[in-house]
Amino acid sequence: MIDTPRLVDQYCHGVLRTELGLGTFEAQLGPAAVLPASGTTFFDTQTGFAVRRWCPPLLGLEPHCPPARYLARRRELGVAETGRRLLRAAGIATYLVDTGLTGDLTGPDELAAAGGARAHEIVRLEPLAEQVADTSGTVDAFLANLTEAVQDAATRSVAFSSVSAARCGLAADAEPPGRAETRRAAGRWLAQRTAGDPLDSPVLLRRLLWLAVGAGRPLQLHAGDRDPAGLAGFAAATAGLGADLVVLHGAPHHRTAARMAAVFPHLYADLGAALAHTGARAADVLAEVLELAPFGKLLYSSGARALPELHVVAASAFRTALGRVLGAWVQDGAWSRTDAQRVAAMIAAENATRVYRLA
Repeated sequence: MIDTPRLVDQYCHGVLRTELGLGTFEAQLGPAAVLPASGTTFFDTQTGFAVRRWCPPLLGLEPHCPPARYLARRRELGVAETGRRLLRAAGIATYLVDTGLTGDLTGPDELAAAGGARAHEIVRLEPLAEQVADTSGTVDAFLANLTEAVQDAATRSVAFSSVSAARCGLAADAEPPGRAETRRAAGRWLAQRTAGDPLDSPVLLRRLLWLAVGAGRPLQLHAGDRDPAGLAGFAAATAGLGADLVVLHGAPHHRTAARMAAVFPHLYADLGAALAHTGARAADVLAEVLELAPFGKLLYSSGARALPELHVVAASAFRTALGRVLGAWVQDGAWSRTDAQRVAAMIAAENATRVYRLA
């Protein structure tokens, strides 16, 4: 048996404050918070089965109970009590909370109070730039205010996150854009946009990334459905500059991210989506990652958003997978139990504590 300590969840979001019906709850089980196709249900996914396995006992029900019964019990307890029970059962010591999503989600302090844990903010770069654009009248004001906003965010957060790689990729040009190129791109974007429009200029997205690197905080990069190998150029360009990169990815790209973590000293691989959404196969995925990545370069996360159930599922999948993989290696004599416990503690909390300077 491999014991895992309380976890540092190095990437997650808040949970919804509102009561959910079957349809709205089910939509949050999918990858993009959309309704399932007619005649299907997101409860018939690895995530849905994992929710029914791990969460009902925490609310006083039997494992694998029908979804309707589970949601009735959820409504009976209420949103706050349900969230408190589930979050505390996940065993998280520290949440690092990306506050860049819209919706009625709890902030870091609320999440920490409900989960009986600590919490720190991760600032997402793109919404930050969009807020600056909404209040800046000229190109020069926008660029000056953007630099100031990133520097200010670095003083109140433990990391930045960016969806630039998922939106437009980074392989085309990893170097920082020049001043003239940046001004032209800012002028075009500001002239075309209305308040609230998302940042979609590849040049400005690249400028944002380099501002974050210059601020010295760790930078989380969402690979989305892209192969994270596209980040290699940016990783090479930022080596030695003092800012760590953390690749947020999912299966089937976990092997590529693990290889990159072995190649670039300042690049780390997240385990969140790769494990949380593979359910009963999480141990197989984890074993593949451990074949390739140095153990000090892997970080636990839930990637959870909206539902406290997703915090439980991610933590349960991680602990179960880690116990099965490392426990089997100990039983075979390939590892000592002492080394297995040491590596488990590294991935569960110690690596994130070091990278994000939480101590």
